[in-house]
Amino acid sequence: MAKTDNINIRIEPELKKEVEITLNDLGMNIAEAVTIFFKQIVMTESIPFEIKKPKYNKETIESITEAKNIMENPSEYKPYNDIEELMEDLNKDE
Repeated sequence: MAKTDNINIRIEPELKKEVEITLNDLGMNIAEAVTIFFKQIVMTESIPFEIKKPKYNKETIESITEAKNIMENPSEYKPYNDIEELMEDLNKDE
């Protein structure tokens, strides 16, 4: 077996658990995945994937869609003059 070195990293426990589940489904462990990642860095002389700004989460996408709909169809939505009026309508459903 080839000589090995150790790398110690700190990672959020929940992220580690999610990564282990995904890698297990792919038939590998964290050490094997890191080895593949490092080999790709050497082969490409770069980070072997595109780094992008995170995608919006589900709630944010829904909020953006709703805001666009309000702007495109303002007559379908009741305007409010103050927070008390809004809260009154919100509390009617309770």
